[in-house]
Amino acid sequence: MRAEIISILLMYVKAFAVGGAICTVAQIIINITSLTSGKILVYFMLAGVVLTALGLYQPLVEFAGAGATVPICGFGYLLANGAIKGAEKGFFYAVTGPLTAASAGVTAAVVFSFIMSLLFHSKPKRN
Repeated sequence: MRAEIISILLMYVKAFAVGGAICTVAQIIINITSLTSGKILVYFMLAGVVLTALGLYQPLVEFAGAGATVPICGFGYLLANGAIKGAEKGFFYAVTGPLTAASAGVTAAVVFSFIMSLLFHSKPKRN
């Protein structure tokens, strides 16, 4: 029982460390460059795709779990993984694989955003 608790705590620490490191890199890029947040998000997502294609992101996911899959580069990993698995079935599935892999997360984001927009009203920013 005690070893199981230590194992779970270690998993949390690894996820926090890797996710925090990814966010720290993004914050450093924001602070030292003039790139917009949107561009940085796109670059991180593309980095997830490229690292997955090179086989470098999967070991990070196995090590850190949600610490590697929750940040935006994890979305790139998800899309690339869907394309790779789909490509095993043919070209059409290589194109639709990323859509299939990401459909649940995107649908949840849209549905919950809609619900929140009904519950809360935005207010203009005061200077």
